[in-house]
Amino acid sequence: MTDQTRCLCGATRATFDPSQVLWTTLCHCESCRRATSAPVVGWFGVANGAWAWAGAPPGEYESSPNTFRNFCTTCGSPMAFRSDRWPGETHFPAVTLENSETYVPQSHCFNDERVPWLTTKDDLPKYAQSAPSFVE
Repeated sequence: MTDQTRCLCGATRATFDPSQVLWTTLCHCESCRRATSAPVVGWFGVANGAWAWAGAPPGEYESSPNTFRNFCTTCGSPMAFRSDRWPGETHFPAVTLENSETYVPQSHCFNDERVPWLTTKDDLPKYAQSAPSFVE
């Protein structure tokens, strides 16, 4: 079984094996907020080798040393994130999921960086920095 992500215009997609999703989180870090122009970003991590690009290949931007963000070169939608900090996995924005109702966040990460005007009212664990499943 496979699932798919796609950009706004549909040109860039990624397919992946949902059984290989390693974790899900809602990220509040400044870097993710600025990269997506959103107050919080839902992410999920997939093991490398369990996903592939489909359609138009994405562009790539090194947003900080050894940290890369992929985007659709037609519409600019953020499509993926990878970093030497988390080897062996690639992170995808949950809002790019073709079937977004399957996404269930497990935590909030970088909660210390959240914007002060956003209130979350859920019982998910809130980690000051990375969630424990992100730590090497």
